[in-house]
Amino acid sequence: MISKWSATVGRAVRGQSAPVTYGLIAVCCLIFVIGPAAGLNPAYGTGDELLAAQRAYFRRWGVVPAELFGGDPRAALTPATALFIHGSWLHLLGNMLFFYVFGLMAEERMGHVQFALFYVGCGYLALLGYAIANADSVQTLVGASGAISAVLGAFLYLFPGARVTSLFPFLFFLPLRFPAWVVLPFWVVLQWLAAGHDNSGPGVAYLAHLVGFSVGFLYAWVRFGRAATVKTPATAPEGEKQP
Repeated sequence: MISKWSATVGRAVRGQSAPVTYGLIAVCCLIFVIGPAAGLNPAYGTGDELLAAQRAYFRRWGVVPAELFGGDPRAALTPATALFIHGSWLHLLGNMLFFYVFGLMAEERMGHVQFALFYVGCGYLALLGYAIANADSVQTLVGASGAISAVLGAFLYLFPGARVTSLFPFLFFLPLRFPAWVVLPFWVVLQWLAAGHDNSGPGVAYLAHLVGFSVGFLYAWVRFGRAATVKTPATAPEGEKQP
């Protein structure tokens, strides 16, 4: 599914200061470019040598559930380090675009320090939740999807009236506009259905998405209360997402 959003919530994003969002995007991009997954750093070699370096890299910094609960104290940090590691260009660009679209207003509403702690904390819990449910798995899990899903959950609570324009392939790419409270729960249902068919092979950790989204929504609900919902219209950025 390819989606394009234009939200009308909060105050105008143009000119808005969001150093945490931009900073996290920059850090993730930099780490990816200098790491072996991008294939741009000659220090990792080519061919089989590069593939071996990628496997070792992901295992060192990603979450391996069986190792996380195996008594190695270093593994306890991997749900945090894995948030900044991505497996491919598509993985990176899809996550960062999602984060840019929804992170700007979430950061503005929460404040910079709180948003940074929210991002890392919820991302950690999302990956930890996946690891608990797959405690015997030796598959490596990397990516910011869990943290970004938490941002989506908080966005849904804080800006339920955001106008979201989506292009669905099965509807011949007709642009249809719905409020966030319709589109984002629909996304959650898709993640739930996909999680039920996750065979633990290479792919997307949909359960981490669901955990992150739920934790983010609950955090916004508890932290900000009912008065937090923003109803004043304004213009937010637009973005596209590819699977």
